[in-house]
Amino acid sequence: MSHQTGIQAGNDVKDIFASARSGDQYRVLKIVIEDEQLTLGSSRKASKKWDQEYDSLVLPLIEEDVPCYILYRLDSTNNQGYEWILLAWSPDKSTVRHKMLYAATRATLKKEFGGGHIKDEIFATAKDDLNLSGYRKHLTSQAAPLPLTAAEEELRQIKLNEVQTDISVDTKHQTLQGVFFPIHKDAVAALERYREKKVNYVQLQVDPDQEVIRLCNTEPTELKDLPMRIPKDSARYHFFLYKHSHEGDYLESTVFIYSMPGYKCSIRERMLYSSCKNPLVDMVENNLQIEIEKKLEIDNGDELTSDFLYEEVHPKQHAHKQAFAKPKGPAGKRGARRIIQRPTEGEEED
Repeated sequence: MSHQTGIQAGNDVKDIFASARSGDQYRVLKIVIEDEQLTLGSSRKASKKWDQEYDSLVLPLIEEDVPCYILYRLDSTNNQGYEWILLAWSPDKSTVRHKMLYAATRATLKKEFGGGHIKDEIFATAKDDLNLSGYRKHLTSQAAPLPLTAAEEELRQIKLNEVQTDISVDTKHQTLQGVFFPIHKDAVAALERYREKKVNYVQLQVDPDQEVIRLCNTEPTELKDLPMRIPKDSARYHFFLYKHSHEGDYLESTVFIYSMPGYKCSIRERMLYSSCKNPLVDMVENNLQIEIEKKLEIDNGDELTSDFLYEEVHPKQHAHKQAFAKPKGPAGKRGARRIIQRPTEGEEED
C-alpha cells in the first residue's frame, strides 16, 4: 500500500547531521518524530572507545513504549568518514500507529543522514537486541553461513518485510510493503491442515489490539456456501480449495480471497489488512509451501459465483488468429470474358 508521511528533518537536525558526519563531536544521537519532523531527542559526546561506552550511552535512551532511532558512531572509518550504526527501536508495547510511522520514515532518516556512513542496521523490539551483546550477536549472525538458525531466519523474515523507500528532492512518497504481524499458532495449524486437505476452507482475521493474525473459521465450505462466509462489515482473509473440472481434468486449486467491505471498515482496519496481506501470502507460499493459484480482492461475497471463480482461475484467451481471406480483385467493371477456340480441321488459321 502507499503510505505518505511527508516527514523530513528540521534544519537544526540537518546541521547536527552535517557536524556528526564531518567530525568526532558526537558519539550517539537519538532521533524522534515530533510535530511531523525528525527531531533531536538527545546526544552524547565520545569519551572512550566505542565498545567501552556503548551500553552506558545507548540503553538509557530507550523508552519502554515509544519507538525511536539511535545513531551510534564507531571508531572505524570508510572513504566518507566515520562509520555509524543505525538502531531502529520499535517496542512491542508501542501503538500500531507509532510502529508504522517510524517504519515508514526510516528510509528518510537514512537519506537525510547519509546512507554511506551507516555500516550496520539493527531493528529491535526487545532491549536485549540493542545492548552490546546483542550487537555482537548481530555481527556473528551476519557472518554465519547458510543454513540459517531459527533466530537468524526470524531476523531475515523481519528484514524482508521492512519498508523499502526511494526518497529524493522531487519524490516525497514512500511505499510501505507490509506490516509484519505474527500468525497465531492456531492459524498456522489450520493452514497446515488445509495443506494436507483435511479442511477445505480457512478464514483469518487481524487482531489490532494484540497485533496478531488469528484463526476465525474452518467450516467445511462448498462453492455455493462461499458467499455466506464473507462478512459484510469487517475485512477477512480466506483460503478456499476450489474443486472443479477444466478441459476434462479434475483440479483442486487454492484461491486466496481478501475481502474488504469498502468504507464500512475504519481507516485503521483497511490500512492494517492491506499492509499485512503481502507478508501473510509470502509466508503461506514460501514457508508452508501452499501454492496459491489465484489471488482475489472483493468487497462483496455476492461476487463469488461459479462462473466468476472459474473465469478468474481459467481466464479466456481473447486473442484469435484471423482466418486467411483471398484478396478481392480490383474495383470497377471487369472486361468481357474471352473465349479462345482452337481451329477445327480444314480451317485455316488467320
